[in-house]
Amino acid sequence: MKVGVAGSVGRDHLMTFPGKFTDSLVAGSLEKISLSFLVDGLDVRRGGCAANIAFGMGVLGLNPILIAAVGQDWADYEAWLSRHGVITSHVLVSQTQHTALYMVTTDTELNQIASFFPGAMSEARDIELKPIIELVGDLDLLVISPDDPAAMLRHSEVARSEGIPFAADPSQQMARLDGDEIRQLIEGAAYLFLNEYEFALACQKTGWSDQEVLDRVGVRIVTLGSQGAIVEEKGKPAIKIGVPQEKSRMDPTGVGDSFRSGFIAGLAAGLGHERCAQLGAMLATYVIETKGTQEYRFTRDEFLDRMEIAYGEIASSEIAAHLPKFGFSL
Repeated sequence: MKVGVAGSVGRDHLMTFPGKFTDSLVAGSLEKISLSFLVDGLDVRRGGCAANIAFGMGVLGLNPILIAAVGQDWADYEAWLSRHGVITSHVLVSQTQHTALYMVTTDTELNQIASFFPGAMSEARDIELKPIIELVGDLDLLVISPDDPAAMLRHSEVARSEGIPFAADPSQQMARLDGDEIRQLIEGAAYLFLNEYEFALACQKTGWSDQEVLDRVGVRIVTLGSQGAIVEEKGKPAIKIGVPQEKSRMDPTGVGDSFRSGFIAGLAAGLGHERCAQLGAMLATYVIETKGTQEYRFTRDEFLDRMEIAYGEIASSEIAAHLPKFGFSL
């Protein structure tokens, strides 16, 4: 399965606040917030939604094609992704901008306050999909993850016109996109990924009901945080999966991206939607246990053992059979 992953590549600045954000909010004064948080630590890591998704797919044995705009500070990041199976030869390198910057502070309840400076990502709207397709061949799936909004909409238009199945993943750009733009991005998607809050926001902005959203996509996957995820397809029973027990809860940044990595890797391997979601949830569990979005490590045997504990022997054996090569050599 040939998968293109379009979206952001960034540098993550991860900070930790040793308290709860809610303790600093004053009821009745939320329209005039002016707060500063003294943080305990700062970690600078690789990130960006498309890079995180592509990295996770690479770890699971795929060779996704990264479609993104980056800065001239890209060389070491490119080497890292290439070593982990990601095809980076079609990335647009800006001549004037640095790679995008993501700054996020996490409190003790794993709530987050974040800002994102696009930098080179603003040039993603200049990326032409058709020449890439001419070089790599027809894509079996195009993942449209958070990116420059104009680029996201343009990619969805090209996918529809070229008959390329696409997965719409607006997530972090839901706040920026208006109702018309969300409708354009969602309409006709083979897969739609949203978390519970983003799904409610999508309904609010588009004016569509729950059913109207489902009618416009092939499969809708809504992640529910610690409650797992629900996979829905029109005319079929909904699939609800739980999450594996984590060993620790270090940092939630990138958890949603890694869920998408696992789900799409499962699709590429020919697994059913329940196994795809379970695979995604297992990979996401590794991410929440580490600081940074691409810092997790596991061997194949370790991963399958944890799959068996979480979802049973049949689930683990099916994933082992369909994904014969994945993991890190430790």
